[in-house]
Amino acid sequence: MHTDLSAARTAVHAGRQSALALLAEAQAAAEQPAARHVFIRTFGEQAQAAARAADLAAAAGAPGLPLAGLAISVKDLFDVAGHPTTAGSVVLADAPPAARDATAVARLRQAGAALVGHTNMTEFAFSGVGWNPHYGTPVNPSDTSVERIPGGSTSGGAVSVALGAAWAALGSDTGGSIRIPAALQGLVGFKNTACLTPLDGCVPLSTTLDTACAITKSVRDAVLLHEILAARSVRLQARPLSGWRLAVARTTMLDGMDDTVADAFAQALQRLRDQGAQIKEIALAELAELADIQATGGFAAAESWAWHRARLQASEDRYDPRVAQRIRRGAAMGAADYIDLIQARRAWIARVEQRLAGFDAVLSPTVPVVAPTLASIAEDDAEFFRVNALLLRNPSVVNMLDGCALSLPCHRPGQLPVGLMVWAGHLQDDTVLSVSLEIEAALAATKGD
Repeated sequence: MHTDLSAARTAVHAGRQSALALLAEAQAAAEQPAARHVFIRTFGEQAQAAARAADLAAAAGAPGLPLAGLAISVKDLFDVAGHPTTAGSVVLADAPPAARDATAVARLRQAGAALVGHTNMTEFAFSGVGWNPHYGTPVNPSDTSVERIPGGSTSGGAVSVALGAAWAALGSDTGGSIRIPAALQGLVGFKNTACLTPLDGCVPLSTTLDTACAITKSVRDAVLLHEILAARSVRLQARPLSGWRLAVARTTMLDGMDDTVADAFAQALQRLRDQGAQIKEIALAELAELADIQATGGFAAAESWAWHRARLQASEDRYDPRVAQRIRRGAAMGAADYIDLIQARRAWIARVEQRLAGFDAVLSPTVPVVAPTLASIAEDDAEFFRVNALLLRNPSVVNMLDGCALSLPCHRPGQLPVGLMVWAGHLQDDTVLSVSLEIEAALAATKGD
């Protein structure tokens, strides 16, 4: 089996591997018991047509498309022409088929993707846990001894990649919805600067914070998917680890780590230092201000309430109560509260960017805990909301910063997955991708030590 999408597409382009055969393997992976609840609907005929076209191009010696007829899953938040978009909810179960692709989907299709299906997700993307009472919750495949949460809200997308049912997953990230499931499942999740990818044809959660982006198997795949989704060329900077100025933020980001995450994060930092990385711990006290800034509910509450208020009035009994509860927080926010939030965020971003001016990127645990068990949050609302807040805490910092971040695995073999988050401010995407490639290579070189 190829290690990642980049290796698979090289094989397809060279005619050494059939895209149709690889698609058949992906579809078989989607039908295994471990993939239960991963897909809400599949696009079998469309996927086969894309794979067949890739094989014909290779046979004719024609230049191959960037995604080479390979399986890509789509979060049930993005319009795919000819299929309904239901956002993981029964509230939209009667939605008509989309007349056209969302721009992000269209760009994947134009790049030769075999779009294999809409993946399950947290209802309306409003949780980092991945729980879905309507369509079932996809099970994290990283632990076969006990059922663990997948992370959300791009839950099914991450599991599709982890199980081999897709090479990459289109998803969204509003407070960590790409990076959380990537971290909990040992995958790569890149949240680009929000303005770089169009969101038309996507059911909104927060129009201020939503980002269209992808989960992949490697950092080089993250570069490829970002170039396609953002329709831009990444300018990679070839520098050794010693050439980057890296910080570790102590405030908030390191609180509440469980033993596995604390050990994996400390070991990863040491392995990077052993490879020449210059890493400095900083306080970054501004992170402690976020709780007060968002005390009235934040952008997600206000902006989701604006979109859902009529639907809640008509169909609240069909919502996941945990999602409805979070949306309803926005009802208490007035226009002045919202304007205050915008202004407070703008001032906070300026202070944080000034504090980080001497660094290329910041390193943090993506989330402070390994994936909790499904049983621990299934019936206990208090525990669900505690876990949800803990999972969202670190990655949501980057969304509020209007920045970019990549989560990549940093655990040792035999450990439950742990994510290392590499992050920076607005439009520093190429820097984050460049240093992440170096970090990935350095951690891989020392993984067996």
